[in-house]
Amino acid sequence: MAASGLAFVGVNGIVRHLGTDLPAAQSAFIRFGFGLLILMPALWSLRATRFPTGTWRMILWRGALHVAAVVFWFHAMARVPVAEMAAIGFLGPVLVLVIGGLLLGEGLGARRVVTVVVAVVGGLIVLRPGLRELGLAHLSQLAATVLFASSYILAKRLSVLVPASAIVALLSVTVTLGLLPLALADWRPVRPDQLYWLLAVAVLATAGHYAMARAFQAAPLAVTQPVTFLQLVWAALLGAIAFGEPVEPWVIGGGAIIILSISANTWAEGRRGGKVTAAATEGI
Repeated sequence: MAASGLAFVGVNGIVRHLGTDLPAAQSAFIRFGFGLLILMPALWSLRATRFPTGTWRMILWRGALHVAAVVFWFHAMARVPVAEMAAIGFLGPVLVLVIGGLLLGEGLGARRVVTVVVAVVGGLIVLRPGLRELGLAHLSQLAATVLFASSYILAKRLSVLVPASAIVALLSVTVTLGLLPLALADWRPVRPDQLYWLLAVAVLATAGHYAMARAFQAAPLAVTQPVTFLQLVWAALLGAIAFGEPVEPWVIGGGAIIILSISANTWAEGRRGGKVTAAATEGI
């Protein structure tokens, strides 16, 4: 789990390093194009797979949500401090609790409501609305978090219909195709070093998701979830060392509150044998 968090922080750092030289849609398209090449063996293995009725509609809806999410995310990542991006992203599991409770019939008991309220307080501490100006980049990250959570809910629905490998591989296909017209609408010349960095993003993101999957297999969520706090620590260190960003106590404290609320809910639901929600993963 620690390796997974380190990989995702590496993704954040590279995208922040690339900055705004390339439009968000173009950067996202190149990254997912490389990811598609990495996943070609998985796609080839699906050539004879038959999907239940209605599956493709959910796959396409998830792809559309993810396209919007990654464009918002790339726009925000080039402009928002690395640690702040990581902290806001931790709200993802909270949104999954809310959306899952309302749309999937999982319910919103008192414990989940408390979890959501505490996590929202943590998010407000990170963002500090009213105490500073929130720009379009912050709103973009919030929008990306909502859309990634919605995509995750559809993935949960799909998981009972098709193999996990199909869900991941087909997401890469739909997102790459969905990003293509957006990227072509404002295509700019790409330098070789930018291609190398975006290839590294694809490799690190794939490795991060693989490491997270292995962590979930090796230990219960109640054990792996608190380790995600290291992702916030590494993000703060990366921002300070590589980009000269100050380590904001508000960001660290608010992020810690979000993670603790999610971890407490995970531990409680795991003890009673209920459904638990995984930690936020960067959907990039």
